[in-house]
Amino acid sequence: MSSNSEERLTIEGPAGSLEMLVTRVENPIAVTVICHPNPVQGGTMTNKVVHTLMRAARDQHFCVVRFNFRGVGKSAGEHANGEGEVDDCLAVIDWALKEFELPLWVMGFSFGGYVAAAAAARMDPAPTRLLLVAPSVERLPFADLIPLACPAVVMMGEDDDVVAPSAVFELLDGQPGVEVRRFPETGHFFHGRLVELKESVESVLTLG
Repeated sequence: MSSNSEERLTIEGPAGSLEMLVTRVENPIAVTVICHPNPVQGGTMTNKVVHTLMRAARDQHFCVVRFNFRGVGKSAGEHANGEGEVDDCLAVIDWALKEFELPLWVMGFSFGGYVAAAAAARMDPAPTRLLLVAPSVERLPFADLIPLACPAVVMMGEDDDVVAPSAVFELLDGQPGVEVRRFPETGHFFHGRLVELKESVESVLTLG
């Protein structure tokens, strides 16, 4: 779409500079901040699932802000086991709200799913909605965030080999305001299922 533009920006975060990729669209209806997977396992803001979330949001007329957590890429600082990364996310959200003055969605994949939900829990008012893909619910204190701060959609592969699907379903299926979408024969990184993931995300964004 020729009306879109993407720029690389740096803002000051709680541990130093934070590197961002900002996608702007004409006549946006909302803005979303997307959190990437675990930096210790190579997660960055250009991860293919994060990129798929960006494309889905962009194509549904959302401005999109991706960013590298502390210690990743050109972002300063060191990995902080989730707590510091929540602070990073809140700094990016604050920038995005001031920059765009639009309704806010927060998205996250894996480790980033926990960070997104934890950041939402500390916001007042809460975001419009959370969209979490294979959120890390076992290695991080996700259960402490229940009930979630705002309505959420969770997308989970039934053959995930990184985050136990049973743990996600047990914790989140049936929670008030939470919709869980299951993807049969799908692993953690949605190999061969990224088109299906994008379409499912777009359907959520369209519904608002």
